[in-house]
Amino acid sequence: MAAPRYSSTLAEDVRSDSTFRIPLIDFAAYKQATSLAEKRCIADDIVNGFKEVGFVYLTGHVIEPETVDRSAEFFQLPEETKARLAWDDPKANRGYVQVGRERVTTSLDAVEIAALRAKAPDTKETMEIGRENHPTFSNKWPQEIEAPEFKQTMLHFFQTCHEVHTMVMKSIALGLDLPEDFFDNKIDRQDHNLRLLSYPPIRTSLLLGDGQARAGAHTDYGTLTLLFQDSIGGLEVQNPHTKHYQPASPIPGTIVVNAGDLLARWSNGVLRSTLHHVVAPPAIKINATEGMTPARQSIAFFCNPNFDAIIESLPSCTSTSNPSKYPPLTTEQYIVGRLAATYS
Repeated sequence: MAAPRYSSTLAEDVRSDSTFRIPLIDFAAYKQATSLAEKRCIADDIVNGFKEVGFVYLTGHVIEPETVDRSAEFFQLPEETKARLAWDDPKANRGYVQVGRERVTTSLDAVEIAALRAKAPDTKETMEIGRENHPTFSNKWPQEIEAPEFKQTMLHFFQTCHEVHTMVMKSIALGLDLPEDFFDNKIDRQDHNLRLLSYPPIRTSLLLGDGQARAGAHTDYGTLTLLFQDSIGGLEVQNPHTKHYQPASPIPGTIVVNAGDLLARWSNGVLRSTLHHVVAPPAIKINATEGMTPARQSIAFFCNPNFDAIIESLPSCTSTSNPSKYPPLTTEQYIVGRLAATYS
């Protein structure tokens, strides 16, 4: 899929909601580049997208869209089967999360998040998967007879997403005037989180409450998120310049990629970790006063630095006139703290 040509720059377009766009970038051109100059051209487009919007669409990747269908099959398992795999530890961050247990938000206050969760929980269920060879924590898998080839499919998907993350981070390094391999030894332990998401059908009246959404407004925690959507849609991105939400409509064959909090901290705020939420798509009328929103499936691969990596502002993103805005911390300190407050 060729990226469209525009007569104006991205920086100009995103200043107005009427011309707001998420850039579409062919990442195959980066992988196939034969010179550093060719790579730098694509790297600049990616970094510019994260500077102005915080999101890009990538084509030219190697990830199979059929995995979203396999994800949906998991959520059709009996409730008692899924409950046996329940999420129970923010450090492990593995297992099944039932509808209403999570409330994503920008708040860092556990009491405030608990109040939001009680008032307007997220209307979704998830399955959380980490790297398989972790020395302390184990993934929670259904039995093979319950979900044939599910484990094998998801582990292959996890590895492929990790490889995409590594390549995109190489491009970001170039775009930030760093050596291409700068991030390699800081993201190689695969401390990522593969999240399968299912948004069940829901009556529109249940989504009309104050603060209620399929997934509340939030930023992501790590370096990048790779999002795979079905055709239903519902993801909306806040225009950083107008503060209004704009749809990130599904485009077949693309991955939606957004920068997370730790990449924003690493870049000293040069790259944006942009607010986004999931709203209900148009409902199907079921009577004169009520509608039913369709089910939605998606997969989010939350890419993280190594958990012991120290995240501090990069030398190419600081100067005497632009000192570091953030104190150093480790990946684990930031992510585990956020997760502990997010779940009941």
